[in-house]
Amino acid sequence: MDDKASVAQTTNTRMHFKVISFILEAGIKLHLESVPMATACLIYHRFFKKCESNAYDPYLIASAAIYLAAKVCEQQIRLRDIINVCHRILHKEKPALEVDSKYWELRESVVKCELFILRVLKFQIAFELPHKYLLHYMKSVRDYLDPDTWRDIPISSTAWAFLRDSYHSDLCLRIPPQHLAVTVLYFALQCHGVTIPFNNTAKRQWWQVFCEDIKEESMQETIEELIDMYDMEMRV
Repeated sequence: MDDKASVAQTTNTRMHFKVISFILEAGIKLHLESVPMATACLIYHRFFKKCESNAYDPYLIASAAIYLAAKVCEQQIRLRDIINVCHRILHKEKPALEVDSKYWELRESVVKCELFILRVLKFQIAFELPHKYLLHYMKSVRDYLDPDTWRDIPISSTAWAFLRDSYHSDLCLRIPPQHLAVTVLYFALQCHGVTIPFNNTAKRQWWQVFCEDIKEESMQETIEELIDMYDMEMRV
């Protein structure tokens, strides 16, 4: 990759990082549940895997992705609320959006963009997410650890935070959901210095019980990407 291409890729990565932060902020303010929020991020990333980043307004795509994800996951959120929240985040210094011609223009843009996203993705918007796997893995690890350890150390919240933050990059497109789930749990345990009892003497490592085909080297590579992503957050 030449220098020009490398600079362009870095610029795109930073732009997508900022837009995903926008999706997550909007999702929190809209009380979007974790699965619809992750689905919105996946829709956004998949769209820009197929389309040039500079050809479309990323924030319009993101707003439409939120609207579409809420529908797919059957969480009722009014389009008006999505438009108002997204507009407020992007224009914090401006007054709240009135129901006038500008509002109706934005509404029409989001609706048309939703249909365009569906066409680009060929209506394939049902995704397998890591969430159910992470929930299952954490229940198993919790049952194996000392109850005081699980109660006193925020392993669960740390793993969920890593999973949520992973959507800032396209890891969710490149890594199987089971692998991503076990990796964020592995990382959370590492961060808190918690070891699984008898893991060193077991025939298989604890993560291999959940995912037979995952390798520790691949988990470390994913963790390095997550660390790089947190480093980028400081620079964006």
